[in-house]
Amino acid sequence: MNKRIFLLGIFAVLMVPVFAQGSARNLGNLEKYKQELPFFQELITGGQYTTPPQNYEGFPYLLGKSFELGTLTINQIYYPEVLLLYDIRFDQLITLHPVFSQNLLIKPGKINGFSLSNGSSFKQLKGNESYLRNQNGFYEVIEEGKMNLISKHFKTVVRSKELGDYFASYEEFEDFFFYDGSEFFPVTSKKKAIQLLGVSKKAVRENIIKKGVYFNREKRKFLKSLVLLANTTDSNLSSNE
Repeated sequence: MNKRIFLLGIFAVLMVPVFAQGSARNLGNLEKYKQELPFFQELITGGQYTTPPQNYEGFPYLLGKSFELGTLTINQIYYPEVLLLYDIRFDQLITLHPVFSQNLLIKPGKINGFSLSNGSSFKQLKGNESYLRNQNGFYEVIEEGKMNLISKHFKTVVRSKELGDYFASYEEFEDFFFYDGSEFFPVTSKKKAIQLLGVSKKAVRENIIKKGVYFNREKRKFLKSLVLLANTTDSNLSSNE
């Protein structure tokens, strides 16, 4: 019984666009959804999302502040075309209730991964709990291979120094890591990144820097190129810290 309700709940709450179209054609399904809601809502949602303060300039989300279609993998089941918002201040994934237009939190423990409308892909990864910004463990997967390049997006709140319409604003950051499937390696500098991947300085100069890609100017692009270079040349992770 619980399994049936859980699967029905997943379909009704997360398949928002598909269900919304279907409900317009089939009021019987909509009524059944309303009847089942009290049973499965607590199983698959983390409750209603608290709207950010209006006196904060900006928004806590990674992309815009409107719901857009993404994809979601929850309990190893893949769902396309799900309306999503990703709050990177609190590392929370939000969807829209198809009937009551409420912003609902998706329980992070049930999420395997998701992607956003711009094509960025995220996975929930374990093993980096000592990292201050780990929170629910959602990391963007930028490049995959023997060594992966991942990043953590987050926003902090900065109080306004002057009196005005806004009490505070959001400031966005991105931390990068190399990840071999079990261990996280923070990328704190160009030198550290090259040492960790065991790539020669000559190879970096010829394949990355000569193309006008510099660590200080385009950190993401530089690290992605570096990981691609390391993976294609079959480099191993350096044992040097």
